[in-house]
Amino acid sequence: MIKIKGVGFKDFSKSAKILILTNLIYAFVMPVIDIFVASYIMRNSNDPSKVMTYQLAIYFGIPLTFFINGYLLNRINIKRLFSLGMLLSGVSMVYMMSLKDISYFGLISAGLIMGMSFGFYWANRDYLVLATTSDRTRNFYYGLDTFFYTIASSIVPVVIGWYLMTGDGSTNEGVNERYKVVTMVVFAITIIASIIFHFGKYEKPKNERFLYFKFHKLWKKMLQMAVLKGLAQGFIVTAPAMLMMKFFHSEGILGTAQSIGAIVAAVFMLFLGKYSKPKHRLVIYSFGLISFFFASFFNALLFSPVGVIIFMFLLLISRPVLDIAYFPIQLKVIDVLSKKENRNEFSYLLNHEFGLFVGRFIGGGTFLVLAYFGNAAIALRYALLIIGVLQLLAIIIAKQLLKQQTDLENETV
Repeated sequence: MIKIKGVGFKDFSKSAKILILTNLIYAFVMPVIDIFVASYIMRNSNDPSKVMTYQLAIYFGIPLTFFINGYLLNRINIKRLFSLGMLLSGVSMVYMMSLKDISYFGLISAGLIMGMSFGFYWANRDYLVLATTSDRTRNFYYGLDTFFYTIASSIVPVVIGWYLMTGDGSTNEGVNERYKVVTMVVFAITIIASIIFHFGKYEKPKNERFLYFKFHKLWKKMLQMAVLKGLAQGFIVTAPAMLMMKFFHSEGILGTAQSIGAIVAAVFMLFLGKYSKPKHRLVIYSFGLISFFFASFFNALLFSPVGVIIFMFLLLISRPVLDIAYFPIQLKVIDVLSKKENRNEFSYLLNHEFGLFVGRFIGGGTFLVLAYFGNAAIALRYALLIIGVLQLLAIIIAKQLLKQQTDLENETV
């Protein structure tokens, strides 16, 4: 019998384990942010363009906060900045629920606060993962991370979805009151996650320059991948909610669809992360991109309740699969180049975020252009397909990047 040996939880340091535990708890917040904020806007405005405006405000706030975070790291403990990111997500939701009307000003304000939340959270989380893991353990780290997220995504949507639709769920006022209760629970979870995170010990980043404009050719390949990744992020977080609310107009069905797909994805992600190795990342990444293409293809071909269900299932597979491969590739490139160019690792994280921003802006802009010159239905149907086709280019770029990375490592040795 062939015995396959993989990386285990014991291979992580205590601080890495606390970071994983923190992410496990915060994972129960993410589905609410990803799904139900968008459904709340759709329910109260019935306007996909407003959902996209909110999303673009988020994506404008993220790189801005990454930049601000670079300066604050020299003055404020990284634990506080990371915790601030989690807490601000609750603040943004509280502000959203306090709006009397879903105005563009209110949406942009709430979106910017949520963008700041993501900015502080991801800027410091990416650095903490770099500092507490090695290339050998990162597949498993992101496998665990996506496993926790998908488990949360299998529990949270169905519970919240049907909670929103029970009781006085036949009226907007009744559902909105339940949204406010959900928001308070989210806020409490962010506080608990922040407290637990403070039990870890993490080194302060070096007080060095972090803003650069010229990078190695290898990093330019990484930025090309970032732009293509950002294309889908432009509205992929809100697309499921917009599609489900359009065809089913029910948070309960939305939550159930998310949960069924997430259960299948969760087990797959755990084993993939545990037993895959760095050499498998290109294959995993390609599989994720192809799955996303087929998700967008069936959505455009059918554009019906059946098409949406197929889209949701394939999307719930492709997103975590892409993350398991993409993030370790990114961090390995940073490992190699930060040593070669003698630069602060955060300088690469900041520059990478601006690459994502360009992609998100183009992706979100594609939706808004199609909605403006056509209508929202055309945008929901074809913008995803355009992006799904373009993202396939990332397979070629990733293959070139990994070859260049190997050549560079061999030169260094």
